[in-house]
Amino acid sequence: MIHKLHLRTNAHSEMIDITRQVHDLLKQEQMEDGIAVIYSPHTTAGIAIQENADPDVRHDVLMRLDEVYPWEHPKYRHAEGNTASHLKAMTVGSSQTVLVAGSRLVLGRWQGIYFCEFDGPRERTCLLKFIRG
Repeated sequence: MIHKLHLRTNAHSEMIDITRQVHDLLKQEQMEDGIAVIYSPHTTAGIAIQENADPDVRHDVLMRLDEVYPWEHPKYRHAEGNTASHLKAMTVGSSQTVLVAGSRLVLGRWQGIYFCEFDGPRERTCLLKFIRG
């Protein structure tokens, strides 16, 4: 079964902590061991595992991505004007795989799972698949 998370992003660029939602769906699945695949079916959004203790890390990550991929660049040719969003999503990646053991996500002490919006605000979907193993 593929689960869907429906998200409403509120900013042009933001990182939304979805760890709790992923964990809640894992509990519904009643899976003891396996893997969780978290996937973004969007070309201007991604999925990241990152520190979730200090919100300044999210700020710093987004700031640096903006510096590396500025919103406007004289050589961008994409007609929609969101080339930077595509580049950021490609850099972050569209999915993450997390181990599951003892019915819990195997994440480091400071890690969280983030939906990364780079072209918002928008209505978004995040897909999850739990694979027993």
